[in-house]
Amino acid sequence: MNTLGLDEAGRGPVLGPMVMGGIVIPEKKEKIVERMGVKDSKKVTPKRRAVLSRKLTKMFEYELVEISARDIDLMRAKGINLNQIEKLAMKKIIRKLDSDKIIIDALDVKEGRLQEEMQEYAGPNREVLAEHKADENYLAVGAASIIAKHRRDQIIDELNRNYIKTTKDRNGIGSGYPSDPKTKAFLKQYTYDEMPEFVRRSWGTVQKIKEEEENNKL
Repeated sequence: MNTLGLDEAGRGPVLGPMVMGGIVIPEKKEKIVERMGVKDSKKVTPKRRAVLSRKLTKMFEYELVEISARDIDLMRAKGINLNQIEKLAMKKIIRKLDSDKIIIDALDVKEGRLQEEMQEYAGPNREVLAEHKADENYLAVGAASIIAKHRRDQIIDELNRNYIKTTKDRNGIGSGYPSDPKTKAFLKQYTYDEMPEFVRRSWGTVQKIKEEEENNKL
């Protein structure tokens, strides 16, 4: 049996893309994957994630879908929420990668609702399971979380290097999370209209900047 694991990285940050990862792990290779130390990406250091991601993508069929900050903003402006955006990315991967079983780290509060929708999409010949914390409990989902998180790390690192190179601001852009002091400081350097393309303008953090600007004009 071949299992497709699905998980995302970068749902919450105000900077950079969200990345959906999918990877197919054959049952006969699960012991090997386990011995490699594959687990939820949050429990693996960035350096180790890079090593594991490189190994996993050489060994198994995988797919990554990157949704840029700009595309996230455009879809949200059309009334497409984050859950729906994630599901669209999942469906792209399900369409591309063949497997007997699909396990998803559930984004929906109601696991069953997501499971039913994805089961209908995948068809009767593929079993679908959606669970909270699936990245902790299933190797295929842990592997998907690692390749997705590593890819997002690469993108943020590149954005950071380019920013430092062009501005000489050694503090950089930070992790991209709204609570990161470096990211907060980075955002405060721009007016709303000047925000770089990799900033999610629809996020509350940025909308507050816009509101402050509008209030100052009054």
